[in-house]
Amino acid sequence: MLAIGEFSRLTHLSVRTLRRYHEAGLLEPAHVDPATGYRSYDADQIGVAQVVHRLRELDVPLADVRRILGTDDPDHRAALVSDHLRRLEAELDRTRTAVASLRRLLRPDPAPLPVELRAVPEVVVAGVEGDVADHEVLAWYSGAMAELDAALAAAGEPAGVPGGSYDNALFEDGRGHVVVHRPAARPPRVGRVHPVTLPAVELAVTTHAGEHDDVDVTYGQLGAWVVANALAVAGPVRETYLVGPRDTPDPAAWRTEIGWPVFRLGAPG
Repeated sequence: MLAIGEFSRLTHLSVRTLRRYHEAGLLEPAHVDPATGYRSYDADQIGVAQVVHRLRELDVPLADVRRILGTDDPDHRAALVSDHLRRLEAELDRTRTAVASLRRLLRPDPAPLPVELRAVPEVVVAGVEGDVADHEVLAWYSGAMAELDAALAAAGEPAGVPGGSYDNALFEDGRGHVVVHRPAARPPRVGRVHPVTLPAVELAVTTHAGEHDDVDVTYGQLGAWVVANALAVAGPVRETYLVGPRDTPDPAAWRTEIGWPVFRLGAPG
């Protein structure tokens, strides 16, 4: 069983949102402690939570969400979703990204997610860090990376692959500590840029392909793998931007490594 905080990190849904979905009857916890009221979830509910979230983002009425979740017929479920999506696509271009993400979530037999366990040593990097709200992350990241690029170029450091470290609170509470960084032999100190020590960690690593709008789906699949393989979640998530918008305008070529810090409790199954 997953505590509500752990489930929040795995699905990128805040604790408040999960409570709201419970109260609306859209996503019942697997267990509610009668004495404390604490909610617990099962790993199998990760996909359901993300489907509910996508449907609500698309303004699907509550009654229709319950109908979609309540049917075991994939064709009927797909038909219900498609009818509503066609109406939304006529009104808003932004729904196209959510459509693709929703279809990925509803795929009957998704391909197994390749996951690698990787021991990462301690390293000192050039970084910019701060406490950031989730809706401000993209703008903050863009500004921080521009500062990093300028500082490293002035210091004569080569531009290595960028990365980020994201505190659990960012996913659970909507605000948390974020570090964006680049490798540097001699990290400079200028403006917000300074040396940052990333501690040694063991990571469960997978790669998200394409645009970042549905990266939470890959997070959920990685989290399910972690739970299934008896690995305890601990510490901030790390991302490495192998190929991104700064490298190519083609979203299909973008590749983001997601590293979930783990503590091995048993051998992977």
